[in-house]
Amino acid sequence: MTTTLAPDAPALGLGAQARALLRLAVPLILSNLAGFAIHMTDVLLMGWYDVTALAGMVLASSLYVIVFITGQGFAAAVMPLVATAAQEGNLTEVRRITRMGLWLTIGYSLLALPALLLSGSLFTLMGQDPAVASFAGRYLGIAGWMIVPALLIAVLRSFLSALEHAAALLWVTVGIAVLNAMLAYALIFGRWGAPELGIEGAAWAALGTNTAGAVALFAYALWKLPQYRLLQRLWKPDPQAMGRVFRLGWPIGGQLLAEVGLFASSAVLVGWVGAVPLAAHGVALQLASLTFMLHLGLSQAATVRAGQALGRGDRRGLRQAAAAATVLSAGAALLTSAAFVLWPGALLGVFVDPSDPARPEVIAVGSTLLLLAAVFQLFDGLQVLAIGLLRGIQDTAVPFAIAALSYWGVGLPMAYVLGFIAGGKEVGVWLGLVLSLVIAAGLLMVRFWRRARLIGRTA
Repeated sequence: MTTTLAPDAPALGLGAQARALLRLAVPLILSNLAGFAIHMTDVLLMGWYDVTALAGMVLASSLYVIVFITGQGFAAAVMPLVATAAQEGNLTEVRRITRMGLWLTIGYSLLALPALLLSGSLFTLMGQDPAVASFAGRYLGIAGWMIVPALLIAVLRSFLSALEHAAALLWVTVGIAVLNAMLAYALIFGRWGAPELGIEGAAWAALGTNTAGAVALFAYALWKLPQYRLLQRLWKPDPQAMGRVFRLGWPIGGQLLAEVGLFASSAVLVGWVGAVPLAAHGVALQLASLTFMLHLGLSQAATVRAGQALGRGDRRGLRQAAAAATVLSAGAALLTSAAFVLWPGALLGVFVDPSDPARPEVIAVGSTLLLLAAVFQLFDGLQVLAIGLLRGIQDTAVPFAIAALSYWGVGLPMAYVLGFIAGGKEVGVWLGLVLSLVIAAGLLMVRFWRRARLIGRTA
């Protein structure tokens, strides 16, 4: 899509842009953290239950995230398209885009289910430890079904975020996070009269809470935003709107797959080193992913603000929003990096049972990995921010190519070379991750600022 932006449209100053971003970003960040807490709670409880089961969950989550994130591209495409249409006052277009986003994600979910439900054999063929592979297969045999409600949640998140109803996302996500913690604790350990199901208990809890979240967000959207009539002709295909969501969404899915696939593949590489390094890798990555939620929320807010600027023809506001978001992201990165450097042992120790004999080794290996995570925080934040801004101006194909080059052309090969040929093991694998993020951040930021200069001149 090409749009002429008015170079002289009135725009907010940098300070006002930062405040506007934060008003939208803070509830998104908090809802991201609450959503992440669902999985982190499971990892924390599983680490206290059994380290081998924890390694199995890490492995299972790696595959699930690959499948989920690819389908999430269609959901993510809904956000900039709805933000722009709403800014133009086109309620019908908002409904059409959202409805076809739901269609595409449901269709994708049904196609992806077999790979999740039959994953145990796949992990064994990949050379993973048989005990770890068994735990992973048992988990996804149940939790794999949550791909359907999880992707519905993703579409509704995009719809509500684009319309600046992020507070509802926060409260619904906090509610299901609390529900998940209670269910997982009861079903993993057999508390409060529930059976002790171990890793299967975590799977049932995740499935139940995702289903509850989808129902709650749908109910809120119908109640608070009746003017968009989301259920009107829900069953009717709309090839034009579906084409728009698909064309914008598949590169987003590809970009997400390239990035998350790199981290998932790193779990496979570290799994070749051993179960304890894999458990340490999983915990360190959980902490890095937790802080990443700050940058993700800023990126999502930047997508909405950029989409709104596109809809109202405000080129200068687009650039100022980008500058404000960059400063906020860099500041957040410095704070989280400091925490990783100053308190690695304390952060890692939360995830492992004090009585577990593997605890000292897990913390020792994880502390080194957290130092590397501190290094890549800035670049991870910048690359996801640039992606969010580019999505807002509906530029997704070239960012996909950049991501594929950075993560798979450079990152994964270097992770293997540094980890196994150079003998760096898990540290070498993580050095490959750092290098890929540095390259991606640089190329994507250059792409956005070039597009920001040119877009106002495009007819």
